[in-house]
Amino acid sequence: MKSTLPKVQLLLCLLISPFIWSQALRIPDTVNISNNLGRKLGVTQIEVTYNAPAVRGRDGNIWGTDVVPFGFTVLGFGSDAPSPWRAGADESTSISFSTAVKINGKELAAGTYGFFIAVYPDSCQLIFNRNTAGWGSYFYNEDLDVLRVSTIQEKEVTPVRERLQYRFYNQTPNSVTLALEWENWRIPLTISIDPEKTILADIRKQLSGALGFDPPSLQAGARWCLRHEVNQEQAVGWINTAISPSLGGQNNFTALSIKSGLLDQMGQPGEAQKVMALALEKATILELHQYGRELLSIKKTEEAFVIFESNFKNSKGAWPTHVGMMRAYAAIKDFPKALQFAKKALAQAPDDQNKKALEDMVLQLEAGRDIN
Repeated sequence: MKSTLPKVQLLLCLLISPFIWSQALRIPDTVNISNNLGRKLGVTQIEVTYNAPAVRGRDGNIWGTDVVPFGFTVLGFGSDAPSPWRAGADESTSISFSTAVKINGKELAAGTYGFFIAVYPDSCQLIFNRNTAGWGSYFYNEDLDVLRVSTIQEKEVTPVRERLQYRFYNQTPNSVTLALEWENWRIPLTISIDPEKTILADIRKQLSGALGFDPPSLQAGARWCLRHEVNQEQAVGWINTAISPSLGGQNNFTALSIKSGLLDQMGQPGEAQKVMALALEKATILELHQYGRELLSIKKTEEAFVIFESNFKNSKGAWPTHVGMMRAYAAIKDFPKALQFAKKALAQAPDDQNKKALEDMVLQLEAGRDIN
């Protein structure tokens, strides 16, 4: 008698395991390559996620064709809304920014955006949209647009790009160019930031966590605010916490001098002087020397002279106080006196690097040139 067991087993599989047939088969795409591109601009992290199609023999038939239609097109397949190009292949291209930025001069909040391009013969419209989970632009919804901004594409670009790619160019401290390149077109956009604003926001974010209990980190944040003359009130709070004995405090010259500088910027010169007097009592020879140089850098020549001279006398001419006196006299244009101290400092130089620097300064002073 012929067994019917195999048929029964098959029937049971169909009845109890329907998910077997509904699951999508996943096979790596060898036509459109998945890519992720990142760049740091100041503290701003930029990430681009896209799929890269190839020209595949369609040279001269990419732009303004069914491959990349001009303007907005009804794509069909259940989509009846005019849609821009997906700026890549397959899933939607997305771009994320960890802080607020400007795109070609227009503001865009931090976040992740679906990125589309309405391509025209002589210009392109860049579109940042809230939908980041779409399949291409088939279900594009203009009501979700956050920003539209124009750009001018470059044509006849060489070398010809067989496969679409995004690339970063021309980075400065404040901006970077991101360009889509495919075949012989390049579509650029400029991403710019406010470094001071974004860095301060990042410092505040870091110091609101575990680093808010770390004296060196609190001191570093306060020092940054002092140098950029911003956020002084909060920075004084940071430095007070850094000094606090409860955190193992850094009640030293550096911390106190930062606090003094912040108070001075806040229009409290009397309090600033009291804190600086305490700071100077705790300063080492090298710290006093560096403080004198900082005073010179902000054109407080008389105050710098007092610091350099006091350091020289109290330390009995120890290194690097002859260097300090050299700089003090050079600052008041007494180059012969500065040269005397320079030669004595040269004899004390502790290493070749300092020796070479002082030899150069001796030559400058002999020629009657300022070394500060």
